Amino acid sequence: MKYTIKQVADMSGISTRTLRYYDQIGLLNPVAHSSSGYRLYGDEELNRLQQILLYRSLGMRLEQIQSILDDPAFNVLTALEEHQQKLKEEREKIDQLLGTVEKTIRHTKGEITMTAEEKFEGFKKERLDENEKLYGKEIREKYGKETVDESNQKWMNLSEADFQEMQRVEEALFMKLEQLADANDLDAPEAKEVYELHKKWLMYSWPTYSAEAHQGLAEMYVSDERFAKYYNDRAGREIVTLLRDAIVKYAED
Repeated sequence: MKYTIKQVADMSGISTRTLRYYDQIGLLNPVAHSSSGYRLYGDEELNRLQQILLYRSLGMRLEQIQSILDDPAFNVLTALEEHQQKLKEEREKIDQLLGTVEKTIRHTKGEITMTAEEKFEGFKKERLDENEKLYGKEIREKYGKETVDESNQKWMNLSEADFQEMQRVEEALFMKLEQLADANDLDAPEAKEVYELHKKWLMYSWPTYSAEAHQGLAEMYVSDERFAKYYNDRAGREIVTLLRDAIVKYAED
């Protein structure tokens, strides 16, 4: 069965203009054209469009999607199973936040009591999930599954006071990094203070401290653009190399 571009647009919820653009860039070509010149799509094209929209919902760029779908090794079933797993993770995150909101509503109405830790549980889980999505694979490869799981559990068990203090330590770290960048001298007292603040920040989640592991993490900050982007964007300038250098110079057990 063949579908017109308008029928496909109505079924999928995207515009005919978007479908025409997908055709122009080679992401989704029609199977044929009608005698009037209109684009026509078959079941295979609809399946491909479904994959495109699923990947788009995960925030992927069009060029990434095209590369995946055009890969000879691409397997539809495997892709669907991966989509399913990611959606389950998203649902779990939303359920966690909904639970926090519902408890807060009942607490506000006076129906239940709510501990300080419970007020922040959903937000900590959300941040943990984001970190897992961005860095989980690399961190586990470097430090091992058991160490990372212990770190995540310690993070989830933080009290409200510890959670807030961790945020303050991170803010102080960036202020001190700015001062060190201005001084541009690793022998300046700010350099050792940067190391100490970063170590203090880490120990809110690390089960044990190791100077070697700390230095290795600092090297990863520089070599992995995702880590580097976090620090550089937060500071508003290139600063991650300076952070690495301070940690490498002063880290000790």
